[in-house]
Amino acid sequence: MTFDLVLVGFGHVARRFVRLLAERRAILERDFGVTTRVVAVATRRHGRTSAAQGVDAARLARAVDRGDSIGPEENEATADFVTSAVRKHSEAARAGRLVVVETTTLDIARGEPAIAHVRAALAGGAHVITTNKGPAAFAYRALAHAADSANRRFLFEGAVMDGIPVFNLVRETLPAVRIAGFRGVVNSTTNFILTAMEQGQPFDEALTEMQAMGVAEADASLDVDGWDAAAKTAALANVLLNASMTPHDVERQGISAAAGRRAVEALASGRRLKLVARAGREDGRWAARVAPEELAEDDLLAGLEGQQNAIIFHTDLLEEFAVVQQSGSLTQTAYALLSDLVTIAAHATPPPRPRARQGRTP
Repeated sequence: MTFDLVLVGFGHVARRFVRLLAERRAILERDFGVTTRVVAVATRRHGRTSAAQGVDAARLARAVDRGDSIGPEENEATADFVTSAVRKHSEAARAGRLVVVETTTLDIARGEPAIAHVRAALAGGAHVITTNKGPAAFAYRALAHAADSANRRFLFEGAVMDGIPVFNLVRETLPAVRIAGFRGVVNSTTNFILTAMEQGQPFDEALTEMQAMGVAEADASLDVDGWDAAAKTAALANVLLNASMTPHDVERQGISAAAGRRAVEALASGRRLKLVARAGREDGRWAARVAPEELAEDDLLAGLEGQQNAIIFHTDLLEEFAVVQQSGSLTQTAYALLSDLVTIAAHATPPPRPRARQGRTP
């Protein structure tokens, strides 16, 4: 099946995704029957473009790498661009071949405009895959209902732990298992900083190193203030626990330079200081928290170094199990999009074949 892709956002992740599709083209077609073409691209600073027969996405990626424009700037909201693009490719949408790939950055206030992008895509009959935490963290139930009503998929594996399967793992491989809660280290920047401060590196120096590597943004407040972890916690709770919360419902405490002394003292006493995200049932309701915790040395989370992440799930049948991410990269985040695309293809129902006409052969 050939999927037509509408790319909303064309930053580092989306451009790596385009290149990954090219690198894995033969495997995708041979093993999964998947081929792709990009039919529209909307960027924040480099313009927008679309073509009925597809655009040269590799050329566009090189242009953006250079800082060049890929098309004219438009005054319309990006959600309107999505609506227009879906209408232009209504035939592909009706056939279940149109996918909106949403990779805009997280808005921690309301999750917009990413939520509007998802709604517009589903309303037009397109599938949606996204790396943005906002839609699942702020509006999962409504968007999941919209996807079910449209008989389309809304997938977001890249929202937590990059391309490491978390949502897919539970959805596809754990039938009849109930997730009762979880705790984990889910932000790479803060874990790197805490590990570095244990060894005497100053907070600002460790943060600058993360920014130089492209892991932390220039404005790293989402990381160090705990907002990124809170958004991931809300998304996990909404999807896996059937909670209904936003990042603002998550009790939150980040880290600062002052945590350095606490990290050193904890290490000296055989413990490790980690920014732990957790959610579970408390007093008959779902509760979630992100805060620094001193963990025993034999705790799996205590052993995480540098940019490593992990989530420990509490279940009814399997007791506890963990998913560990040893390293993160741009490729891993882009792979999450590829994985979601293959999931859509695996669950696609081919259109029925035309019935043969009755009668004699002429």
